Amino acid sequence: MQEYVSRADFYRLQPALVKGLQSTQEAVAASGIEPGLIHLVFLRASQLNGCAFCQRMHAEEARGDGERQARLDVLPAWRESPGFSERERAALAWTEALTLLAESEVDQSLRDRVKASFSLEEQLSLTSLVVVINGWNRIVLSCGFRPEIDER
Repeated sequence: MQEYVSRADFYRLQPALVKGLQSTQEAVAASGIEPGLIHLVFLRASQLNGCAFCQRMHAEEARGDGERQARLDVLPAWRESPGFSERERAALAWTEALTLLAESEVDQSLRDRVKASFSLEEQLSLTSLVVVINGWNRIVLSCGFRPEIDER
């Protein structure tokens, strides 16, 4: 594989994959999971995966949709940080568990916590969100997409 695959090349050469990932994401967005929570899930998984391209993109999108920078600043330490609802905390714990699945199992107490904050449809949507962002992270990292960062 080349050292770097452009985003344009990926979209041109794998249109069905891009469309599938986008369709899944759109279906989840239509399911009732609030946009702010989607941003937090996408950003946290991208942080765990070390995907700078996705971190920058999702932080920018979150701010554009009204997310406060202070919450984004402490997202990696959400367990110790005030200002996250129980629903957000359950979603972030679920995101971390599924993103780091090879490191530990998903236990029943976490399933119960998610069940307490999300309807069954929302639980499936939340899981699908985590699957989608982890897929995108792996594509972006393997292709070598780089974020555009102002050097000022």
